[in-house]
Amino acid sequence: MQEYLETIAAAAAAAAIALLLVEVVHRVIRRFGRGSLLMTELTEHAHRPFQVAGTVLAVQFAVRFTTGYAVGTPWRQVVLHALVLAVVAAVAWLVAALLVAIEDTALARFRVDVPNNRHARRVRTQVVLLRRLTIAVIVVLTVGVMLMTFPAVRGIGAGVLTSAGVVGVVAALAAQSLLGNVIAGLQLAFSDAVRLDDVVVVEGEWGRIEELTLSYVVVQIWDDRRLILPTSYFTSKPFQNWTRTEAAVLGTAEFEVDWAVPVQAMREELRRLVESTELWDGRVCVLQVTDATGGTITVRALVSAADAGSLWDLRCLVREHLVGWIRDHRPTALPRTRTEIGDAAGALPWQWAQPRRPVRRLQEPEVPDDARVFGGSHDGDARSEAFVGPEEHADYRR
Repeated sequence: MQEYLETIAAAAAAAAIALLLVEVVHRVIRRFGRGSLLMTELTEHAHRPFQVAGTVLAVQFAVRFTTGYAVGTPWRQVVLHALVLAVVAAVAWLVAALLVAIEDTALARFRVDVPNNRHARRVRTQVVLLRRLTIAVIVVLTVGVMLMTFPAVRGIGAGVLTSAGVVGVVAALAAQSLLGNVIAGLQLAFSDAVRLDDVVVVEGEWGRIEELTLSYVVVQIWDDRRLILPTSYFTSKPFQNWTRTEAAVLGTAEFEVDWAVPVQAMREELRRLVESTELWDGRVCVLQVTDATGGTITVRALVSAADAGSLWDLRCLVREHLVGWIRDHRPTALPRTRTEIGDAAGALPWQWAQPRRPVRRLQEPEVPDDARVFGGSHDGDARSEAFVGPEEHADYRR
């Protein structure tokens, strides 16, 4: 009985000493590492697992060296085996905490709460996926090491290795979809095709990337619904990424109006509207007639905004304002159906009405900037260069 009490006392003393040493190390690191972000993250994430790992390891050594009187007894083997398993789990927890601290330190260097955060979101996506992968690998290795401590598992190792080929084929077939999604997740993280907080259009829905894992991607749709897709979707099907290079985007608002619409007056009204709202980023404001078939013409207003949300509101504002402007100031431009009955020669005086005021005709060099998408402004010239082929570049230089 005396030996058992000595063993318990030695284990308790070893645990107390281990906790004391861990606390001293924790306070020293926290005091001298105040100026280091890595040290701060280590003291926050690794303190608890360090306590557990140090305590369990100390108890394991104390029990092993104070139970020499019970060598070969079943209870000693069971206790030591349980302590070994606890040490393996605690060390794995500590390693995972250290890796998480390092990853958080890397993430803290890249801010995502700034306007130009494309690179930061890319790094964040990669680090988050690597964190999930490393934790999964640590868990698998820990479970494998713990299983290998059982003699029965080591005994059947030869049989497992013999049938490894068959098992591998079966496992590969069974986990084909899962492995495909994992590989697709890693491909997305490092190919820069999509990142966290990117604005995308998938399956006809507009939203942003809220969560990106190794197996699935969560898209937060504009009305707060969630669209959950496998990561392989983004590597096998086309989708729109509105913020891959920058957040600024272009948008259109189209109007079906009568041929009598004063296009230049409508263009000037569009310019006056966008200059009076903070939704417009000042880059593009263009109004053009894009189609003229049947009894109406199609007028398209092209505007720009700093981000997708502002662009949506700006497009709605342009539609509302120009619809009201046509209704109140140019009612003759509303869509109509014409039926003319009269002299086929067109000689009757009412068959053609001359305009009440002379129409201002622009000379070719007087085409306003807001009537052209490609050219007429710095942004338009850049857009024109982007959509010109090499042969057209050569002709232009000549």
